[in-house]
Amino acid sequence: MSFGSNGTILRVDLTRGTTSVETFDEEFYRRYPGGKALAAYHLLREMPAGADPLGPDNVLVLATGLLTGAPVSTATRFNAIARSPLTGAFGESEAGGYWGPELKMAGIDAIVLTGRSPEPVWLWVKDGVAELRDAGAFWGQHPPVVQAAIREEVGEKNARVLQIGRAGENLVPYAMLMNDLRHYNGRTGMGAVMGSKNLRAIAVKGSRRYLELAHDPEALQALGKRLSGQVTEHPQSWDLRTKGTPGLTDGLNAAGILPTRNFREGSFEHVEGIGFAAFEAIRSATRTCYACAVRCKPETAFEGQRYRVTDTYDGPEYEAIAGFGSNCAIFDIELVARANELCNELGLDVISTAGTVAFVMECVEHGLMGDDELQGTDLRFGNGEALLEAIPLIAERRGVGALLALGSRRLAEQVGGESLDWAMQVKGLELAMHEPRGKVGVALGYATNEAGADHLVAFHDPIFVNPESVPFKGAMGIGITEPTGALDLGPKKVEIWYTGERWNSAEKVTGFCFFGVVPRSFIQADDMVAAVRAATGWDVGVADLLEVGERAVNLARMFNVREGLRRSPDDRLPARLHTPLEGGPLTGTSIDRAAFEEAITGLYRRKGWDPATGIPTREKLASLGIEWTADLVGVV
Repeated sequence: MSFGSNGTILRVDLTRGTTSVETFDEEFYRRYPGGKALAAYHLLREMPAGADPLGPDNVLVLATGLLTGAPVSTATRFNAIARSPLTGAFGESEAGGYWGPELKMAGIDAIVLTGRSPEPVWLWVKDGVAELRDAGAFWGQHPPVVQAAIREEVGEKNARVLQIGRAGENLVPYAMLMNDLRHYNGRTGMGAVMGSKNLRAIAVKGSRRYLELAHDPEALQALGKRLSGQVTEHPQSWDLRTKGTPGLTDGLNAAGILPTRNFREGSFEHVEGIGFAAFEAIRSATRTCYACAVRCKPETAFEGQRYRVTDTYDGPEYEAIAGFGSNCAIFDIELVARANELCNELGLDVISTAGTVAFVMECVEHGLMGDDELQGTDLRFGNGEALLEAIPLIAERRGVGALLALGSRRLAEQVGGESLDWAMQVKGLELAMHEPRGKVGVALGYATNEAGADHLVAFHDPIFVNPESVPFKGAMGIGITEPTGALDLGPKKVEIWYTGERWNSAEKVTGFCFFGVVPRSFIQADDMVAAVRAATGWDVGVADLLEVGERAVNLARMFNVREGLRRSPDDRLPARLHTPLEGGPLTGTSIDRAAFEEAITGLYRRKGWDPATGIPTREKLASLGIEWTADLVGVV
């Protein structure tokens, strides 16, 4: 092969304990090049409609991007995709690190996992050869113990290990996957899916180099070298390199869009306790992913008076700082770092954990939950000790943890009353820590994304306010030419959002990190096109990449259509976002419900979807070369 891929998919039937390899030709990869597109294709083809997300019929696909493993900064990502146990919808999560590139170098583009093993197992993949091994001794063990034992067993000190923690073993619906202990597929419960299959870990080792797969390896290598030298020249990539995502906290607070007290307020009066200066005092190192010059990943290690945190795991990133900090009204960065470490150790998604805890804190404040439900855990806003007590209980599904493990939507359905308006989730997935009342394009992403409230679906609105800014100039390369306000919900915003969704989806297909490519960072649109051309030899341009991204979005949407999801009641925001913000510069700001619904209607027309139902038309699917999904799902 010489088009950037191995052409090889590893199939693992866990029920039978068998593995096999399936090959696909270049024409197939032109339509489904990798990542989200490749995974969504297999999920639609192989998972029966209505499958139990935690049953053997669910299919878990781990797919590298087209350029994952290339010697180009930020081309590191892989997708984990299945039916989500948290939402019942299309579940997806991306991660960087080294596991995805290593899988590509082992001669495998994706792993399709079906069935359920009768006993705990782990999967060993080396240079295209796969073997299931006994994991009975690993069940219940901490991730560092499992990783060390696997590496010793296979005699490969640099084997890359993807695994679940206790939360995944106990089928917590927002359990995550982790690789090399520091990189996480956090969202939508892919750890629970893997745990339901009795699969504890997947270790990989490869001896190939990506350049062996490339059409023009010299051009690709030269491009990668040039781009690495440009990281320090771009203000956003440089900011990420020096501060990482914790550098966002103070600016978002000043702008009035730092989620506080379960998204009730937009600024936190004690932000200095969790701001960048506080974080910098406990930061111990900054690490990176494969071949990435950005180096944005922070680590912490300290021995405080009350808490001890090691550098075994990654973070806390911004999402943990805001989630456990301002959104739970906690202003102790050391406590926040310990909460983050606990989630990593136990295999819990930080965002859903923090969002669910904040929801419970508000229920307690309003008297809708008390001692009977909390069983002695005093989950009030600001009570960090109770937060630390609750996290292990969630992973074990004991005491109040059995309730918290449901996630905020299912818990609100039990609590009832006004709590349904306070559950900050879409389709069951808790909101990431970005306040959409101050950037309404993010709200469009939360409401309409197939996986739920994901903040990386499209671009964040402040990028498009100033046409002279570096990010806006980068966005011009993908066809965005007119600025608009962060609170605008008119046709300009809809058009920007439509372009942004397709471009971000293309990143998920090609394997680029969101912190690498315009408008967020230093890799320009033409550079991304050049990388794809050098890797594949395909004569592609920006329009082709946008189409690749759009195809992946429509595959995901058709999965949801098959599972019964529709515009109403699924593509909507939590009621709180249609009410005024309290506190901060944007006090009184809300998202007008009628204008928002009109924007969704305009967006769905632009996407070629039925605006009443959100179902792609047969004509749209045919234009993308995936009309077969209409036949599969029954779209007229």
